[in-house]
Amino acid sequence: MSVTIYGIKACDTMKKARDWLDGQGVAYAFHDYKVAGIDRDSLQRWADALGWETVLNRAGTTFRKLADADKQDLDARKAIDLMLAQPSMIKRPILDIDGNLTTGFKPDVYARAFGKAD
Repeated sequence: MSVTIYGIKACDTMKKARDWLDGQGVAYAFHDYKVAGIDRDSLQRWADALGWETVLNRAGTTFRKLADADKQDLDARKAIDLMLAQPSMIKRPILDIDGNLTTGFKPDVYARAFGKAD
């Protein structure tokens, strides 16, 4: 099983997700997209699978500080461009289990994704 968790190291939700994975003994790779960046193909795949509206973190400070013009007329292409320019706008974590994607962190959702009772 291939497991990669994408996010930002300093994020509280990321810490909870990584603690859960560690506590369950799940081996995973961690991709810090604030440090390592993220490529358009990955963002496009996430947007296709989860919906760009789900992948774009509109509640975060980075998005809220955008100029109104940047927030208007959002579509998948514009949202992906914004997330490429400022990865902090990507919802976190994005969990990839053998190509199956989950966004955010909820222990019960993770438990189901790994076939574990929570």
